[in-house]
Amino acid sequence: MSPAIEELWRALGEHGAQPAVQAGGRTLTYAQLRDAVRQRMELLATLGARRVALALDNGLDWALWDLALLFSGRVCVPLPDFFSAAQQRHVLDSSGIDTLISAGPMPDRPAAPAERGAIAELAGACGFADGGDGIWQRRPASVPAVPTGTLKITYTSGTTGQPKGVCLDGEAQLAVARSLWQASSGCGVERHLCVLPLATLLENIAGIYAPLLAGACIELRPMAEIGLQGASGLDLMRFVGAIGASRPHSLILLPQLLLALVAAAERGLPLPDSLRFIAVGGGRVAPQLLQRADALGLPVFEGYGLSECASVVCLNTPSARRIGTVGRPLAHAQVRIARNGEVQVRGARMLGYLGEPPLQRGWLHTGDLGHFEDGFLVLHGRIKNQFITAFGRNVNPEWVEAELMQQSPVAQAWLHGEALARNVAVLAPRSPECSDAELDAVVAAVNARLPDYARAHHWLRADAPFSAANGLATPNGRLRRDALFEHYRAAIDARLATQHDEIRA
Repeated sequence: MSPAIEELWRALGEHGAQPAVQAGGRTLTYAQLRDAVRQRMELLATLGARRVALALDNGLDWALWDLALLFSGRVCVPLPDFFSAAQQRHVLDSSGIDTLISAGPMPDRPAAPAERGAIAELAGACGFADGGDGIWQRRPASVPAVPTGTLKITYTSGTTGQPKGVCLDGEAQLAVARSLWQASSGCGVERHLCVLPLATLLENIAGIYAPLLAGACIELRPMAEIGLQGASGLDLMRFVGAIGASRPHSLILLPQLLLALVAAAERGLPLPDSLRFIAVGGGRVAPQLLQRADALGLPVFEGYGLSECASVVCLNTPSARRIGTVGRPLAHAQVRIARNGEVQVRGARMLGYLGEPPLQRGWLHTGDLGHFEDGFLVLHGRIKNQFITAFGRNVNPEWVEAELMQQSPVAQAWLHGEALARNVAVLAPRSPECSDAELDAVVAAVNARLPDYARAHHWLRADAPFSAANGLATPNGRLRRDALFEHYRAAIDARLATQHDEIRA
């Protein structure tokens, strides 16, 4: 084991009798957790597993298998259930998986018949044989080389093409976990509820490894109990109910989940007074939303990271917080701004992309634009998403989209303005009953806070939500901007032509 992995193993022993994990009505102490992990390490050795995919819902099994793979030096490949079947097959084949785990010898929640059927179909399509107890094995047609030290391959869905495999070692993952533990140490976090899928690197590292280093207790509930459905579905009442029943000290939320939580609290739905640290990341968060959270007394701290940097790079903390920024770099990371405004990172980072040459040491180019204010990082958006208006003004659409989406009537927003004199927004309302007048009021309110060049001068109502099913978003909700442009090009042209006619008249 590397020194960082040995540190985590020692932590499991040092916290001995303290509760470590609660799931499915079971509670394991740290000592019991270490024993259960050791049992799975022995089973992995018996199976001869080398590269293992986890096709599991959030639960005790996910955590135990992941830790067993980490401590035994085997490659773990989380298989997101929000990927399409074709993307899941791509993950299994491109990474050379020999063992697929969909349950375990001591499952905390038996898989539903529909889930078993989907896994059986996927396994059969990829040439796996059923070994029983939810374990499938095969001899892969090819086993691509990975950089030395690779222990996890996490796939990023991106916005075009097939998912890319990011190769990470244990040192990088646990360096981030250690920094997160240190950053939140003054908050007295003793109980963490995993809300995001554990196949998401952020929850895996910040929701499993960091709490274990800190001696905290992790609560794991299936996604259905949390209220998350697929890539973007949310049952608000179930979501709020799960948080209330758990009474956690910490949560990790995406911006849309924070918006839902804030909106629920503003409507009078009760939230537990136990919350001490709510981390939010994965997309731009409108400052107004953070101000609304502050008004409710919610301890929200925005951060920034990417899979290529083993998750979190910067984070606001109770001792250093500034709304409108993603915080200061964590202890393990160095961040600088290049001449073109790109954010570059050095410290914990990936070994390379699967199927590509290993990365050389040095600064990682993130593709994000930003600047520093008194040591706090302010993000502008992605370099590739920036557009230039007909008047030569650079606009980062994520900024405007975040402002629009933090308004209750708007579920999704896309802003287009490349080479245009006036920008056009396409809005997907949160409810079919939402009127055009409500959307118009939202756009007017947001525009009042924006400079003229960045405003949504025109808007269109989306004909359907942006989703992976219609090709307008990735499985994890990122906009496919080229696809959106092609889909709405005719409608945009018609809207602008109407405006030109009105001007001539």
